[in-house]
Amino acid sequence: QVQLVESGGGLVQAGGSLRLSCAASGRTFSSNAMGWFRQAPGKEREFVAAISRGGSRISYTDSVKGRFTISRDNAKNTGYLQMNSLKPEDTAAYYCAANSAPIMRIYLGKDEYGIWGQGTQVTVSS
Repeated sequence: QVQLVESGGGLVQAGGSLRLSCAASGRTFSSNAMGWFRQAPGKEREFVAAISRGGSRISYTDSVKGRFTISRDNAKNTGYLQMNSLKPEDTAAYYCAANSAPIMRIYLGKDEYGIWGQGTQVTVSS
């Protein structure tokens, strides 16, 4: 089973950029669809972006379209979330997640993911 470890979070000023990484252990990463979610204090965990196993299908929540880019490098067993033009409302703990179902699709709901990383904090100051 895949295990996930996020990195790349930090404190950045509004308008700045960060790139989050999600390193996967195990040889089955390429067989997993991947998603990024975030959770701000006192709020529900929400969908940010998702990518299919081969990377051909991608989806974003409306609030990050045009600013965030999800990608993956299956040869490196790593997924990425490039975040540009960051806003204070992007402040949250960011989590990557994996779905191992053998279907070429993306998953938008947090309940569709069974494997989660520990999260990395992103704080955007105004």
